[in-house]
Amino acid sequence: RVRWHSPGSLDLFAPLLYTYMAAVMAGICSNYPLLERFSDTSFAYACCCFNLGMQVWAYIHTDHLNLPFAWCAITALGDFDPDYGGHLILWSLGLVVRFPPGSTIYIPSALVRHSNIPVRQHERRFSIVQWMPGALCRWHDFGFKPAKAFEAEHGKEAASEANRARWKSGVDLFPRLAYFRCKM
Repeated sequence: RVRWHSPGSLDLFAPLLYTYMAAVMAGICSNYPLLERFSDTSFAYACCCFNLGMQVWAYIHTDHLNLPFAWCAITALGDFDPDYGGHLILWSLGLVVRFPPGSTIYIPSALVRHSNIPVRQHERRFSIVQWMPGALCRWHDFGFKPAKAFEAEHGKEAASEANRARWKSGVDLFPRLAYFRCKM
């Protein structure tokens, strides 16, 4: 269920971002037909991790290798009281978010420093995390070439300009408040 829920709700709340990520995955898989997809052809995430330790939690970090403007999907699972633990801390935003089991949250994990609070000793917490690597998207956007090959072919300034343009177009994929007002 989680593998369908996460990209589906990403499409609902950030449709432009979802479309970009799904197009990257479709482009890679059509260019490399021997690759097996994790899910159906509309799946937007390249990577998925099942954290199945008995009490999964994370120290303060950013996921600096993730696509900076993509939203990482984090799903909390287990048997724990979310009033006593499992909270997600978004240090960069100064927020502590109650994060009960069965919930999914989306954050730009490459940009926002985050961690979570351990659960009590007798409780269990697991997580499923889905994300998009930044280098994979850059490789796709550079015509299925590494950044160094793109730079050698087009020059350093062209590569720098392409990266600046990617960042701007990536930020433009974030939803605006007006989008949500139209949906209500």
